Amino acid sequence: MIDKISATLIMVRDFDESLRFYRDVLEFKPSVVEPGFAAFDIGDKTLAVLDLSKAVEMISAEALQPEKPFIPRSLFAVFMEDCDAEYERLKARGVHFIKPPVTQPWGQRTAYFSDPDGNIWEISHFPKTD
Repeated sequence: MIDKISATLIMVRDFDESLRFYRDVLEFKPSVVEPGFAAFDIGDKTLAVLDLSKAVEMISAEALQPEKPFIPRSLFAVFMEDCDAEYERLKARGVHFIKPPVTQPWGQRTAYFSDPDGNIWEISHFPKTD
């Protein structure tokens, strides 16, 4: 029975650029780095980055369709104490933000950025009310 997700894996076209982004810009600590593959332990979860050409070998070209341009279909959500401060920190490190922090109608404050392959990340917090 599936009762938890242990790891999330993203397939990328430029592995070296993605490794640099996650390791050097976002400052995720790698637990494994091999040619075309890296894993980062984030809390009790693992984020893995796999070169698309290796993914095609592992899975299949028919399933992954590497010739097609990327269309983001997933979003990684990270809840934190202060997304505004993290927005400023990441922006200063060269992260490309799609949308700066805004307060959503339901009260959550969100900002969105993309990695070098176009995968979308959300950083957010719920402002404390007095």
